[in-house]
Amino acid sequence: MRAEVEKPLNRAFRCRLAVILTLGVAALPWGAGLALPRKGKLPPPLTEILSHMNESAKRLKTISASLEYTKVTVLVDDKSTESGQLLFRKGKSADILIDIQKPDAKTILFRKNRAEIFNPRINQIQEYDLEEKSNLVEQFFLLGFGTDTDRLKKEYELKFLKEENLDGDTTVVLELTPRSEETLAQISTITLWVSEESWLPVQQKFLQPGGDYFIARYTNVKVNRALPSSAFQISAKDAKRVKMN
Repeated sequence: MRAEVEKPLNRAFRCRLAVILTLGVAALPWGAGLALPRKGKLPPPLTEILSHMNESAKRLKTISASLEYTKVTVLVDDKSTESGQLLFRKGKSADILIDIQKPDAKTILFRKNRAEIFNPRINQIQEYDLEEKSNLVEQFFLLGFGTDTDRLKKEYELKFLKEENLDGDTTVVLELTPRSEETLAQISTITLWVSEESWLPVQQKFLQPGGDYFIARYTNVKVNRALPSSAFQISAKDAKRVKMN
């Protein structure tokens, strides 16, 4: 039973959390398409892309979307995928609920600089204090969603790569290289596929120095729907709560 209780998070999501935690949060573990022709038109310049993204960020209040996390370990040619739903509500500190449904159910809630991870199989909620690293939660879970582009330029070197058709969605592909040596030691580059319709990311790829990477894919994205506070709560009757830091 002890081994079951201490079983780590699935690798795709755990890897994402590891980036946040390795950067200082004690005790907490984290597709290419075809180039799209523009009928003779030049792709939009980076300044125009960032301007559109900034305007989209200003209007953004909530997001609900289907999501898929894929972790690829290159050395052993291993690939694992988790899928579920994402809810996001913009505020002084963002509310984020990630409901993983497959292959193993779990719910992850980020709210008021805290993280809660609910494992229904053992009816346990792990609690983490993210007071000092709350900005990293948004940086690595919601990069490009409501992010001010001045902040992006401050924290990353930005490069326009190309336009790409991603499952029928016209996107611009941006490469972000962290400016911080501390972050760069964990993430070599981040690639964003940004929809030219919504100017929100539909896919993110995080490349690690060793060549491993993980991809977050967002589909069925709904913007600015009313999301009540009750949507950002974990319903877990009689669950045991464990403080992790």
